Amino acid sequence: MKVLTDNFSTYGEGFLGTLELTVYASLLALALGFVMASFRVAPVGSLRVFGTAWVTVLRNTPLTLLFFAVLLGLPRFGLLLPFEVFAVLALGCYTSAFICEALRSGINTVPTGQGEAARSLGMSFAQTLTLVVLPQAFRSVIPPVGSNLIALAKNSAIAGAFSVTELLGTYRTLSELGYNIVWTFVWIAVGYLIITLAISALFHVLERTFGVAR
Repeated sequence: MKVLTDNFSTYGEGFLGTLELTVYASLLALALGFVMASFRVAPVGSLRVFGTAWVTVLRNTPLTLLFFAVLLGLPRFGLLLPFEVFAVLALGCYTSAFICEALRSGINTVPTGQGEAARSLGMSFAQTLTLVVLPQAFRSVIPPVGSNLIALAKNSAIAGAFSVTELLGTYRTLSELGYNIVWTFVWIAVGYLIITLAISALFHVLERTFGVAR
């Protein structure tokens, strides 16, 4: 306990940094994932191509490489933002590809007759998707979306290598102060466990409330 009690502010700062990265990147990932899933099933060919390219590139690019591209590449084009914002962009864009595929798999579970019925009533593609298809698809994609956001929380540890304050990075400070490295990592693991269990609990509630009964 001495490692924690003596350095509670350091752990707290790292914990809040990881929590902020997780929350903001999750919101970005959900928004982009929804947009890209809509593109993937859109009747416009160019949108389907863009959505497919987005998913293919990001799902097959190592996250560390994406961090390098965003945090070190974008400033070369005149885009100067805090490293925390760049980290949110990297995490959110990367995870959005997986959210997109989870949503698309849910969309594919909705019977095609639902969409045809909506179109026969004069609904546009956007209305059919948002009012008819996605509400039904949402019920079946709650578990995979939750798993992807839990993975995002753990992936945020990479941000520490790019001067972003987060939980894993606290080990460097405590190691320099001479604290036991084993207990340093134990309390770091506890911090990540708190965040991931909170996400898991939230999606468990959503699944019990909205999920498909098996």
